[in-house]
Amino acid sequence: MSYKIGANITRYYSINFDLPRRKKRIIKFIIIHYTGMKKESEAIRKLSGLRSKVSSHYFIKNNGKVINLVPDRYRAWHAGVSSWKNFKSLNKYSIGIEINNPGHKHNYKTFSSNQILSLIKLLKYLKQKYKIDKKNILGHSDISPNRKKDPGEKFPWSFFAKKNLCFWHKLSEDKLKKFRNFKLKYNEEKIFFKNLYNIGYPKINRSNLKNSKNYLIRAFQRRFRQNLINGKIDQECLLISKNLVES
Repeated sequence: MSYKIGANITRYYSINFDLPRRKKRIIKFIIIHYTGMKKESEAIRKLSGLRSKVSSHYFIKNNGKVINLVPDRYRAWHAGVSSWKNFKSLNKYSIGIEINNPGHKHNYKTFSSNQILSLIKLLKYLKQKYKIDKKNILGHSDISPNRKKDPGEKFPWSFFAKKNLCFWHKLSEDKLKKFRNFKLKYNEEKIFFKNLYNIGYPKINRSNLKNSKNYLIRAFQRRFRQNLINGKIDQECLLISKNLVES
């Protein structure tokens, strides 16, 4: 059974969440996902069904309608193995928002204007209600780079940054491109990864060094250099990372 709690939000509760009820102050992050499924109806069914063991607090449909699947103050199962700065297992500290999109496995597409408008309203509401720092509005691939790609390179992070709803660098895109594909100097790779850790990204998994580095670089590029995701660090990536740390 579903019923309205506002003009654009409908409750349709999932059973996939943890007790007890969280204190308001423990909510410090908002994590944005895409569903990665072919059909919207299947995604809703998965996020609310017992067998899937997954859920989110909110689901944004193709037409922009928002479904509240888990009440904010309960822990939904959306982030999985994850970390950001000193926080581990971000389900405990976050609100998860799933946006319907087939994702990289099923003909990944641009998010609809209705979805973006609804997300802006929802983020403004949640950010204010829980006093969430814009630097803590993140993508699933930010907190789980070894496992996840969502919301992906078609998610308009720079647009949301202009709305003060996430963080972004302060560099000119045209100037940055001049440094693209320029190789790093000696020791600059270490500086790049140090910058990523200072921003909040998880540290490299030493037991799988090569792949772990590649996943981390691609996660950074999907967020901050979206038109070239090649898993290679160049001077453009380094400059962006430095600017983010300074910001």
